[in-house]
Amino acid sequence: MQIREIHSLYFSPTGGTAKYAKAMAEGAAEALACPAEISSFTLPREREEGRHFSSDELLIIGSPTYAGKLPNKILPEFQEKLRGEHTPVLLFVTYGNRNFDNSLAELLSVLRGNGFLPLAAAAFACRHAFSDRICPERPRAEELTAARSFAARAAEALKTAERAALEAVSLAFTVPGDAGAPYYVPKGEDGAPAKFLKAKPLTDLSKCLHCGACAANCPMGSIDSSDTSKVPGICIKCQACVRGCKQGAKYFEDAAFLSHVRMLEENFAAPEKENLYFSVF
Repeated sequence: MQIREIHSLYFSPTGGTAKYAKAMAEGAAEALACPAEISSFTLPREREEGRHFSSDELLIIGSPTYAGKLPNKILPEFQEKLRGEHTPVLLFVTYGNRNFDNSLAELLSVLRGNGFLPLAAAAFACRHAFSDRICPERPRAEELTAARSFAARAAEALKTAERAALEAVSLAFTVPGDAGAPYYVPKGEDGAPAKFLKAKPLTDLSKCLHCGACAANCPMGSIDSSDTSKVPGICIKCQACVRGCKQGAKYFEDAAFLSHVRMLEENFAAPEKENLYFSVF
């Protein structure tokens, strides 16, 4: 099967998913000896236009896991903006050491329904967006090397595969999880559900330089660029504003949210989960 171009696309508010997307693109590009375009699907302007991929292109696509599935406010963008034409795809998710639950199955279902041929998939444990105590150094160099090798092996197999055979095995390809399952319900330290859907970041004005980086980095475009202490739009708790503020001016103080973070730190800081790989090859 001839592949003329590789596209690596990612939703990555805090950067971990982007690192894996780049590593996988490099591995596939080396194996197929063809160019790879690496692009973000994170910011509102990056999701404005639909993206169509042909049968002689390879798509690599990744997303973080939010509450055990794809980010619910971004899911419609995946469903509506991505279209394949029997396009082979390597898909992956990242997760903050608790569990990827049903996110990989949901991504596979979306892609298959949009004309793609899922052929290989992975789930990568990554630094948790909420806490530096959970997988603080991941992805490490050796894990990016493993991801690169995984993509290279899958891409190499494409070169000698017949399209009819690929389409047949792709239809039968499965990954762990249930695409239709409900979202994971976050829990607090007491084990009860932690309800923080309305929580939004606050601003320490004694530290804020009004540089606008938080507004520019928000994947929902929800922070007021003229007054970044205001968040009139939806907050998906991705931590892009918190992680991206060099002055440490952005923070959360919602009690339920902080209780959930402490629960995660107590139960999932160690041992670190292994990365998992699935392939038709």
